[in-house]
Amino acid sequence: MIPHESVQVVIPALNEEEAIGTVVTRLRDRGFARIRVVDNGSDDATVERARAAGAETVVEPRRGYGQACWTGAQALPADVGWILFCDADGSDDLDDVMRFLAEAGSGVDFVLGDRRTRPCARAAMTTVQNFGNALSVGLVRLGWGHRYRDLGPLRLIRRSLYEDIAMRDRGFGWTLEMQVRAVEQGARIVELPVGYRRRQGGRSKISGTLKGSAQAGAIILSTIARLAWRRVPAGLLWAGALVFAGAALMAPHGEASALQVPWFLFGAAVMSLGFCLAWRRIKEGGPGFAIPAWWFWAVAVGARVLLIPMEPGDDVWRYFWEGRIQLAGHSPFLEPPNAPGLAALRPEWWNLINHREHTAIYPPMFQLLLRLFAATFGDALWAWKSVVVAADLAVCAALAARFGRAGALLFAWNPLVLYATAGGAHFESFLLLALVVAWRAWDQARWHVAAFAVGVSAGVKWITLPLIAWMAWRHRGNPARVVTMTAGALAPLAISVLWFRIEYGAIGDLWPREFVAGARGMDLAPWLAGLVIPALADSNYWIPFVFGPLAVAVLLRAQTFPGAAEMYVTLLLCFLPSVHPWYFVWLIPWAIQSANPGPLFLSVSAFVYFRVWQTHDLTGVWELSAWERLAVWLPFAGATLWWLWRRGDRRQAS
Repeated sequence: MIPHESVQVVIPALNEEEAIGTVVTRLRDRGFARIRVVDNGSDDATVERARAAGAETVVEPRRGYGQACWTGAQALPADVGWILFCDADGSDDLDDVMRFLAEAGSGVDFVLGDRRTRPCARAAMTTVQNFGNALSVGLVRLGWGHRYRDLGPLRLIRRSLYEDIAMRDRGFGWTLEMQVRAVEQGARIVELPVGYRRRQGGRSKISGTLKGSAQAGAIILSTIARLAWRRVPAGLLWAGALVFAGAALMAPHGEASALQVPWFLFGAAVMSLGFCLAWRRIKEGGPGFAIPAWWFWAVAVGARVLLIPMEPGDDVWRYFWEGRIQLAGHSPFLEPPNAPGLAALRPEWWNLINHREHTAIYPPMFQLLLRLFAATFGDALWAWKSVVVAADLAVCAALAARFGRAGALLFAWNPLVLYATAGGAHFESFLLLALVVAWRAWDQARWHVAAFAVGVSAGVKWITLPLIAWMAWRHRGNPARVVTMTAGALAPLAISVLWFRIEYGAIGDLWPREFVAGARGMDLAPWLAGLVIPALADSNYWIPFVFGPLAVAVLLRAQTFPGAAEMYVTLLLCFLPSVHPWYFVWLIPWAIQSANPGPLFLSVSAFVYFRVWQTHDLTGVWELSAWERLAVWLPFAGATLWWLWRRGDRRQAS
């Protein structure tokens, strides 16, 4: 227990003549000799009664709870090592102070009274007090990660900590600032349940009036905002603001017209600048770089919300159509949108559907999800975007839990991810969420969960089927496990295919052969091959014969799940004949793990693709120029090759 003589008691007071004498007397009865009452402009007998009870009095005419506390803690004797703050209204149970001294003697820096643990004490607090305290400590926990229970006035703080904190607030935000700054200083903090009762006289300056309560609430919230804002590392404030600004600039310009594209690209450029600034700041900060949770999520959520009203990509109308016709008893694998038998089902947005002459290319499991959505929400665009964004934010949360907010920021603030999900309404977040779940399960040796999650991802997009084979290969020494894992992975696909077979009597083409064989767009390897051998420029049939062996070689070399996913997807994107910018989102989570800068460069350069919107609107030609194609791919290819060279160099050195 620390000695009483090392403690300076500070009591701010304003018109507390009814209770102040009793408070001082109780403190003196408990061994405290250094008691300083700071009168904050009373027009009653507060000062006289405090002096009569044996307290030192200081007059502070400048109003403010924090101002009075600050003044009372000035000019302390040299041998004072602790400061005890308490209220002047008699509401604190001063019998608890002895436990504070004992706790301080055990090496703690800051002891707080918790009025909200004991039912009788909590009942003595007003509704405004309970609500305000719960809200405040909740915000502190969100922003600083420390779980306080109360903002009680009874508190004992080590003098050195108090001086390090350098209190700035002079109002009702005083208690909150002290607690937040103590967390930031890494102080050893203890909260002790204490008694509490209604004030013993006078009127509360905070919860006694509606105006006072509103003012106190505004002050506390502004204090949290000020303290939280100050915590954001230099550079990230501007970075996040630019991401916000870019999202706001892009949102009104989602239509694929010549007039809209320049403004769309301007918004993308502003977002990209913010993203690059954040990326640079993270690299400068090193492994221990910390980002406040509130700012990380404010930008991640806020930018997505700004983009939700944006006109989406035309794929979304295809999603809605295929869900709609299933409800009407038609299979999207058997009848294309322009089928005469479906004419009666055409909505007002039917002309927005892309590739109306082709049947569905999305897997049966995803088609069932579209049917479920149509049955629940119809063709509500806001609902679709909300579901897509929710999955996207779940990926952000999973990555933040694994790599910290600094690592996850490369996905959460990524301009291409923001556009693809919240703006364009593409469903890449469903695919990535399943893969991130599989990744976590694989690392935890929950093999069957991982296999099932990869199966779900393949049910969203066919592309991840080879990862099922890789997982089986990795467990080839355990045949029983290979069988059960493979069965679990293929179950979502098999069940959905069987459902379509039973429901409609036939499956039809799970992907239109003509479309798959001839579709091209922003491709890399097929385009380069066509430049060398012109005969290959108009056909995709040769691609599997080159890509297949390369994919097998890549997967056989992979030792980890993220390594297999990253290298396979990288190769896939390079060989896909039809590539869209939102496909590049498939690479971002793995780049966080591997530190490959290629996908991050691609997150910016991919926006060059959208020049094709303008070209098509003006000329009717849907094709990138050679220079535009190189502008998209070269930053990615160059950075990835450099990364591979550095990785090989490091392995050789080790």
